[in-house]
Amino acid sequence: MEVTIAKPTENHIEAISAICSAGWKQTVEGKLSEAYQERNVDFWYNHERIRSDLEAGSYTHVALIDSNVAGVIGGGLTSPGVSEIFMLYVEKTCRYKGIGRLLLEELTGSQKEQGAKEQWVSVQEDNQHGIPFYEARGFKLQGKKTELTDTGEEQVSLRYSREI
Repeated sequence: MEVTIAKPTENHIEAISAICSAGWKQTVEGKLSEAYQERNVDFWYNHERIRSDLEAGSYTHVALIDSNVAGVIGGGLTSPGVSEIFMLYVEKTCRYKGIGRLLLEELTGSQKEQGAKEQWVSVQEDNQHGIPFYEARGFKLQGKKTELTDTGEEQVSLRYSREI
């Protein structure tokens, strides 16, 4: 299995939408209502929003296997010397094959080239895929952020960071 990391193009939008929608829903399954999940997916992962975010540079890399999108990552600088991982999702059938690591390495290299010295990420509380992944790569828990959704539910994110 050969994985290629590339800049995402308009041809990848449908796959990015599917991978991000499924991945995000999995992280909040049993925590947030179906109604909220559908609204959030419709807002963030519709094709026009992804196209706009792609043009803005929010989606930075895709992992390709035989020209099929297996994963996606995005991020950027949030202030001088500080970067953020906006999203990282790997297609369910492609997990635990090093794809997330390759995507993170590529994004981190790009962010370092832009002057980033530290990198932040938000992870859904109890995310049993994301938390061990980031902790294994040197991210340390910095705090917890609780927000009320538009449906009145609490969404709890853990804030992690590391020096890069």
